[in-house]
Amino acid sequence: MVLNGRTFYAQVIIINFWLLFSSSMVLGTATNIFCLKGIKDSLADPYGYLKSSWDFSNITEGFMCRFTGVECWNSVDSRVINLNLSNMGLKGQFPRSIQNCSSLQGLDLSMNTLSGKIPGDVDVLLPYVVTLDLSSNNFSGRIPKSVANCSYLNSLKLDQNQLSGRIPGELSFLRRLKTFTVTNNLLRGPVPNLPQVPATTYANNSGLCGGPLPPCS
Repeated sequence: MVLNGRTFYAQVIIINFWLLFSSSMVLGTATNIFCLKGIKDSLADPYGYLKSSWDFSNITEGFMCRFTGVECWNSVDSRVINLNLSNMGLKGQFPRSIQNCSSLQGLDLSMNTLSGKIPGDVDVLLPYVVTLDLSSNNFSGRIPKSVANCSYLNSLKLDQNQLSGRIPGELSFLRRLKTFTVTNNLLRGPVPNLPQVPATTYANNSGLCGGPLPPCS
């Protein structure tokens, strides 16, 4: 059968599109594998939650999506959308390889024993994050101003840590932010302008003032 010019051109476009789509799928899977491997390698896992579930030896379609705490877009497109690693007894610092899970929207590291600082470039590591829960750990230092660049952020939980210094006023620019908690830290200074946030969200930080709290002197 002889193809006319228009039919041949259409088939070339379809083939090129499929090759491009397949390449992006492979690349997306590879970067997410690199992301999860980096997390597993960088954190101490005394109770073996990751060791027993995160097995990279049998790479089949959608294998990552069956890992404990991992949620993907779907079983075919193995891009990680949510990571729930709460209450696993994990130790270490904030895993920087999380950047390779480039489609991540939800991260829950709460109720572990993570320590160190929240990365100053958290907006680069988690550009599309919607929910971020770092509560009930041992994070210390300041809340980075770069959190305010996470423009999709809807929920930010930082309570039960050792965070100090001021809460960045830039957080008031997060128009989608509905939930914000920093109870039981070492924070001081004026709170950001977040009318939707009640006074209870700042409890047990003796140095905070303004907003729903007593006025700053």
